[in-house]
Amino acid sequence: MRTIAPIASLVLMILPGLTLAQEGAASAGPPRTPAPAGAMTYILSPDDGAQVTSPVTVRFGLRGMGVAPAGITAPNTGHHHLLIDVPELPPDNLPLPATDQARHFGLGQTEAAIELGPGEHTLQLVLGDALHIPHDPPIRSERITITVAAE
Repeated sequence: MRTIAPIASLVLMILPGLTLAQEGAASAGPPRTPAPAGAMTYILSPDDGAQVTSPVTVRFGLRGMGVAPAGITAPNTGHHHLLIDVPELPPDNLPLPATDQARHFGLGQTEAAIELGPGEHTLQLVLGDALHIPHDPPIRSERITITVAAE
């Protein structure tokens, strides 16, 4: 049975105040949702090393789990977050921040058109649970690098 997580809206209100670095983040955090063995997320397109134009359509893949919108608690589900040009992964024990570099797809989207400036960019997916917290263990794609052509 699906239920709306009672504190999801509170978490969403505080997410913009979080930073990717999370300096001094406590080792303890909210409880993490277990991930099934063998689950994985991946970027279907673009390919690693691709030359693209903006907007870039990024297609998300997921194996061994299902997609559910943020705030929905259902076993073995989550929703995607796209990390753009993030040199260091955010902590696994805290909700992923909502920033230009950490895009949330809390409606359960499996692709997105994103505007990127010319040059080299890195992309990586992280699956979050109903409260945007990475699963345990975290379900992350490989980081890919793409080059956006100048107009």
